[in-house]
Amino acid sequence: MRAAPTILHLDMDAFFAAAEQAAKPSLRGKPVVVGGLGPRGVVATASYEARRFGVHSAMPMAQARRRAPNAAYLVPRFGFYRGISEQVMELLGRLSPLVEPLSLDEAFVDLEAGGVADDSASAREAGERLRRDILATTGLTGSVGLAGSKMLAKIASEEAKPDGLVLIEPGTERELLGPRSVRILPGVGPATGEHLRRAGMTTVSDLAEAGEDELVRLLGRAHGASLYLMAQGYDDRPVVAERDTKSVSVEDTFDVDLHDRVRIRTEVDRLAERCVGRLRASGHSGRTIVLKVRRFDFSTLTRSETLRGPTDDTVVVREAAGRLLEGVDTTGGVRLLGVGVSGLADYTQEDLFAQAEAAETAGAVEPGSGAGEASPADAAPAEEPPPERRWSPGHDVRHAVYGAGWVQGSGVGRVTVRFEEPGSAPGRVRTFLVDDPELEAAEPLPLVGGGPGLRPGLSLPPAR
Repeated sequence: MRAAPTILHLDMDAFFAAAEQAAKPSLRGKPVVVGGLGPRGVVATASYEARRFGVHSAMPMAQARRRAPNAAYLVPRFGFYRGISEQVMELLGRLSPLVEPLSLDEAFVDLEAGGVADDSASAREAGERLRRDILATTGLTGSVGLAGSKMLAKIASEEAKPDGLVLIEPGTERELLGPRSVRILPGVGPATGEHLRRAGMTTVSDLAEAGEDELVRLLGRAHGASLYLMAQGYDDRPVVAERDTKSVSVEDTFDVDLHDRVRIRTEVDRLAERCVGRLRASGHSGRTIVLKVRRFDFSTLTRSETLRGPTDDTVVVREAAGRLLEGVDTTGGVRLLGVGVSGLADYTQEDLFAQAEAAETAGAVEPGSGAGEASPADAAPAEEPPPERRWSPGHDVRHAVYGAGWVQGSGVGRVTVRFEEPGSAPGRVRTFLVDDPELEAAEPLPLVGGGPGLRPGLSLPPAR
């Protein structure tokens, strides 16, 4: 525990939804919900306007639509959010070498390690400067908590929401926490909270008065002892600059259960390719390939295969995931599939045998097949109509005539686009055929200024 509030916790306000509102002038001040739009989708983030209707993160999307039928429902654009996050993390890195990201929109910072704060006044100044710089750089707001420990800094940032700063002076922890609900403490969820309520403990002061022995009796040694310390306001966890990545994975939940084995295998191949893309982006390779299958009855099966050495080869991962799928019974249907890689390393020991086999298979020619001779079928392949283009609500597009815009919705062969940019007035809506040759997908526009915006290599303004 520190004698000065030099641990900072930043939490961007309704991050995904706020980013969409900043990018789409017509949505500012209106309820916006970001998440999976299918019948089994869940809410990733809801704007503060949507929260007034009772919509919140992790809520089933169908329930959210019932509560806020007039909200704008958009699919996530993780590449867009990641670009903004990189801008924010760069600003945090200017404050201190000790930055501990928790997610795209949340991080701890050790201000003392950066030499920018050693007392309450300098900590507050650093926090306010950070909030100004985030707004100037990204156009978005973040809430800041300052305290002598990570637990209290996070509680402070929650109190500061939205767009505020709260500083908890060291020495006032017990007075601050005492009357609060036990749910304010990390690790106390609905089940633990109810268990404590039945034991007559509803506030943090109740926990402190009960004593460590009683909490250990109720919750077990590890949880009980930890909770007693937190009830005293004690938390000596350091800010950790780097966290070891243990695995990389991707998964998809399907609107309708998949029954066709060929389609299931195709989805597994696609997930394997996405997983390898993330693996390479993180600079890792891995030895263990993991397949996750959730069946129609919600039973979840996990299968894994460990290779002779770490790899980041798409063919190797895809074939391993395919072999794992062969041992899974998908009778009755599949509602979710996932592919992951664990046992990560910072180097790659290529599976030469698997790669050689793949190369041989790709170049193999059956004896007597007449390789090199064009058959009638080769000379005149049957033409297939191009697949209908899909336009997801919220995604960026550009029209040859009308310029930049975003998809409001699509269906029955039509796509509706609102033409506006982050710095413009709310734009007009136009409808096109889904295969209109003048309409194409586009990259996100920068939220602030007209430079490279969210792209790598952005030069940020100097910290003030």
